[in-house]
Amino acid sequence: MLVWLFSWLGHYYTPFYAVSSLTLRALLAVVTALAFSMIFGSRVIRRLRSLKYGQAIRNDGPQSHLVKTGTPTMGGVLILSAIGVSTLLWARLNNPYVWILLIVMIIFGAVGWADDWLKIKYKNPKGLIARKKYFWLSMGALFVGISLYYIATLQPDIATTREMQDLLIPIFKDWMIPFSAVPFGIGFIIFTYFVINGASNAVNLTDGLDGLAILPVVLVAAGLGAMAYVSGDVRFADYLHVPYIAYNSEVIIVCGAMIGAGLGFLWFNAHPAQVFMGDVGALSLGAMLGTIAVMTRQEIAFAIMGGLFVAEALSVIVQVGSYKLRKKRVFRMAPLHHHFEEIGWKETQVVARFWIIAIVLVILGLMTLKLR
Repeated sequence: MLVWLFSWLGHYYTPFYAVSSLTLRALLAVVTALAFSMIFGSRVIRRLRSLKYGQAIRNDGPQSHLVKTGTPTMGGVLILSAIGVSTLLWARLNNPYVWILLIVMIIFGAVGWADDWLKIKYKNPKGLIARKKYFWLSMGALFVGISLYYIATLQPDIATTREMQDLLIPIFKDWMIPFSAVPFGIGFIIFTYFVINGASNAVNLTDGLDGLAILPVVLVAAGLGAMAYVSGDVRFADYLHVPYIAYNSEVIIVCGAMIGAGLGFLWFNAHPAQVFMGDVGALSLGAMLGTIAVMTRQEIAFAIMGGLFVAEALSVIVQVGSYKLRKKRVFRMAPLHHHFEEIGWKETQVVARFWIIAIVLVILGLMTLKLR
């Protein structure tokens, strides 16, 4: 919204044109979301506490976590509100990718909200019935796949140079597996479904310790923001041999909003946490990251940058599979962060060391830009 206002004011006073700069708007999105989170964070926590929206702790989890019972949850509402406000203020709203990301945020956030609310109402950590939960998550993921495929087939001519046509969005019609020449065609929709749902649930599984999930989300959002910036600029895309997708230029604004909102939330979520993001935040943020990865055609780079989330999800799959097949556990407790708690690491040690790993993985993911 403010982009159009400043563009109009720029006709009368030239300096206002500076706001049209993509990098400046991305930085403003970070600052706006951060300020929103910091200003309203304490108020949201007080409101959640007054509503008695306290976290229900699993009895089969680490016993040290029982002291966290009653800590306000559903703090993801603060994160999503900050992202929404910042994006609406600084993004160009004629870009369909911006609206797809906002709709994903709302759909997955709503499912997470329902799950959190049921946990609170019935004092039961199981929450929403699994089949209902995954039905609506599936609808959200399929919405993204179909929307991106539809946009690709309807608007193939948005490149600024004829030479870039073979790198443009229409490759989704004969979509190819990243780093390969294997046509995927309409299977793109199914692939998108798995990327988004996988990312959403992986982030949700990671959100088990104070501050553990939110900083990696911020780091991965920054990495994907860099990917969006590169693929949304015809010159950088040509130089680095990545698909040029003009709509990605505004995706960096959403990434900036995610960074600012995440850092603001971390202020209150750091150990000892004053609030938890809950499923409303974790499911939504994971789905948004997965959607951005598909939009930028950086699914493999995303798997590397989000390797921490992948490891957490795999640890649960391995643990469950091993117990069902062999009646033996591979880890002392799953997800993976609980395993390290069980072998003697303090919660703060687990979080700090996992953050270091997340930083390294994002750097490795960005290095794939040169592997073309």
